[in-house]
Amino acid sequence: MVNPAKFKGTLREDESVVFLDRKDREYLFRLDRSRPLLIRGGKIPVDEVIGRHEGSLVRSSLNEPFLVFRPTLPQLIPNFPRNAQVIYPKDIGPILVWADVFSGAHIVEAGVGAGALSMALLRAVGADGRLFSYEIRPDFAELARRNVTKYLGPVTNWTVHIGDVAGELKETDIDRMILDLPEPWQVIDAAWKALRPGGILLSYLPTVLQVKSLVDALRQDNRFACVETMETLMRFWHIKGMSARPQHRMVAHTGFLTSARRLADGQNDMPRAP
Repeated sequence: MVNPAKFKGTLREDESVVFLDRKDREYLFRLDRSRPLLIRGGKIPVDEVIGRHEGSLVRSSLNEPFLVFRPTLPQLIPNFPRNAQVIYPKDIGPILVWADVFSGAHIVEAGVGAGALSMALLRAVGADGRLFSYEIRPDFAELARRNVTKYLGPVTNWTVHIGDVAGELKETDIDRMILDLPEPWQVIDAAWKALRPGGILLSYLPTVLQVKSLVDALRQDNRFACVETMETLMRFWHIKGMSARPQHRMVAHTGFLTSARRLADGQNDMPRAP
C-alpha cells in the first residue's frame, strides 16, 4: 500500500525534491544529510530544506534563488535509473484513462522495465487495489523494485513475478491487464483466462506492424470486443509577454495503445461486420 502521507506535509529527510531556477530549469535531488546539494556551482545545505513547505524559496551559497517542491510523476520518470526505455508520462496518463484504472482495481502488468508505469498504477489503485507485475528479466525486476521503493516507500500490495506472463500467469478474476511486450498476441489466451468478464486488456506497442498483428489476433480470437487503437502527441507552448507560440520541439510518437474488452463465457458468437 502506498502511504499517502509521503505526498503531504513538510519536506523530510531522504525524500526526493526538485529545485526550479529562475528559468524553470529542474534539478532533482534526494535530501541526504551526508551529501550537500550542489546546484549550478553553489551549495544548499540539506538542513535548510528539510522541514520547509513545498513551494518555499531557498538560496544557494551563490545567492541564486530556487523554488523547491516534491517532484511530480512527469518530473520524476524521465530521471529514473533504467536499463530499458520507460513508458513516458504522456502515455501513462492515457493508459490510466483508457484502461479505466480505478481505486481498488486488481491489475496485471507485464514488462516492468524501470517501474515507471508500476508506480503510476500503484498510486491509482490505492490501498484496496493490487498490482501483479511480470518481468522475464530479473535485473529489470530488481531495478523496478528499487525505483518504486525509493520514491514510494515500502509497498505491500505489489507482487513481482519473474517469468513469462504468457505461460506463467497465476492470477484470476483480474480487472485490468496492461502489456508492454513486443508480441502481446501471444498473451491473448492467458489474458482471457485471467480477466473477469468486461475486464480490459491494454497493450503498449511502438510500431504499427505490431499493432496490426495484435488487432488481427484479437479479432480472429473472437473473445474480445471494443478493440481500438490510439496514440497521443504532446506539444508544449511558449507564452511570454505578447509572444504565444508552440515550442519548436514536441513529444511526438512514442507508442500506440490498443485496448479490448473481455467477453463473458460463451458469448463469442456475436456476428461481426465484414
